[in-house]
Order: sequence, then structure tokens, then C-alpha cells
Amino acid sequence: MAQGDVLFFDQFLVDTLEKLHDLETDVFKIGLITSAVTPAVTTADPRWGAGGGTNLATNQVTPGGNYASGGPTIANPVVSLTGGLAMFDGDDVSIAQNAGNPTNAVWGVIYNDTDAGKRCLGYVDLGGVYDLTTGILSFAWNVNGIMRMSN
Repeated sequence: MAQGDVLFFDQFLVDTLEKLHDLETDVFKIGLITSAVTPAVTTADPRWGAGGGTNLATNQVTPGGNYASGGPTIANPVVSLTGGLAMFDGDDVSIAQNAGNPTNAVWGVIYNDTDAGKRCLGYVDLGGVYDLTTGILSFAWNVNGIMRMSN
């Protein structure tokens, strides 16, 4: 997996087929976690909280500065069909540099904050330990519905 690639959890694909997510009206967030856990597409029933097989929120970076608990919202989500591929898109998300920000983010976890179980959709590798006190962290969707990151 390359830095910035989003990989979807197997469970998310099952949840979608079971109509547990509305990708255009639910609220999705990107929570940041430490290296204490390494997500994988096969992670058992990933959640941002209790109730599933794996509670990824237990490894959340310490909120502070410009990073609020649970992470920023992906505004204006939309699903489209382009060239035979289903695409998930949303507004770009940035966390501005701040001396009080976390210094130990390794993974970004995309989850459904509307869902009572806070089921996770996927995750993105930040490319190593990311210190949000030294620069902005931006997540931007490209035309293929894949996220790219910049600082």
C-alpha cells in the first residue's frame, strides 16, 4: 500500500451491501490513530467505538490544538458512477498546524459518525509518524475517489 492510498475494510463492503450506510447523507469523519494498531482490510468488524470486533478509537491520538476528538468531518459526500467505477467523493479536509496538535498520528480511519455503531469504511496510511505541530495535514479526494495527502 502506498502512502495516501485508501483501503476499504472487507466489513464495509458487506455493510454497504446490507444498506447500513447512506454514502450521500450520513456524516463521515477521519479519526487519527497511533501505531498501537495496524489496520488491515481484514480487520474484524472495525468500529470507532465499542460494539464491533475492533474498536479503533481506543488508539486515537490525544485530541488537542486543531484536532478534535473523533476527527474532522468529510463535508458534502457524494457517490457517482464514472467510467463504470463507483466513486465516493467529498470536500477536502485539513487540520491546521498548531502547537497543541497531536504528534503521533500514523493512520487516518474513515468512519460513519451517523451510524449508531460508528462502522469504519476504510483507512489511509500517513506514511509514518506524523507530527501535526510541524505542519498542516490535508486529505484531498482526487477524481478517482482516492485520497491524496499533503503537508
